[in-house]
Amino acid sequence: MAEIIKQTEEQKLKLLFKLQINDSKIDEIQTLRGELPLQVKDLEDEIIGLETRTNNIKEEVDKLEHAISDRKNKITESEEKIKKFENQQMTVKNNREFDSLNKEIEFQKLEIELSDKRIKEYKEKFKLEKERFKEVKELIKDKKAELKEKKSELDEIIGETKIQEEQLAKESESLKLNIEERLLKAYTRIRGNVRNGLAIVSIDRGACGGCHNKIPSQRQLDIATRKKIIVCEHCGRIVVDPVLSDEIN
Repeated sequence: MAEIIKQTEEQKLKLLFKLQINDSKIDEIQTLRGELPLQVKDLEDEIIGLETRTNNIKEEVDKLEHAISDRKNKITESEEKIKKFENQQMTVKNNREFDSLNKEIEFQKLEIELSDKRIKEYKEKFKLEKERFKEVKELIKDKKAELKEKKSELDEIIGETKIQEEQLAKESESLKLNIEERLLKAYTRIRGNVRNGLAIVSIDRGACGGCHNKIPSQRQLDIATRKKIIVCEHCGRIVVDPVLSDEIN
């Protein structure tokens, strides 16, 4: 930050109040946008989440296709083994060998039954996942259409106020260069702690213009002298006299 020329308390108050007026105008412009920026961000995040879900479903579908293919291959292998064992039975020399081959055949038949059962299960899951994929894709389409509409609304509002907001922001940055770091930090902290962003307020009918609590008469006189920076005892805002407010406005 550039070196700041020594200022009177009144000059410091005027600079702070000018900064507040500027920042309040920026706040008003941003308020015009309402919930649109948040809605746009939420929709963008939701679409990312939905697209991640479609990728996960696609991976699951690919796994199921692979599993079905594996099971079909196992059925083919088992059928080939059954043929092989049946042919071997034709040439066995005793009942023990025949029974042994028969057990192998029965085992392969059970393997085929199991594979058929698994294929049926996988196909059911495959169908469900495909339906889910279609539903999520439709949802993404709807969300993207909604996002496009919200972005269009937001861009229109930003377009109408962009030049004004940029100018105000530039003026605020220029003012900040002439304000003590200590005061600027206090101003920023107060703005962040109050709902309406008003860190500097003027006396209004003998009360704080921020929280509307009464200000003692002597304290009002102290504020009017502009010889020191005084904060409201109730809300912590910096308070200035109405005349100073009129001078700046």
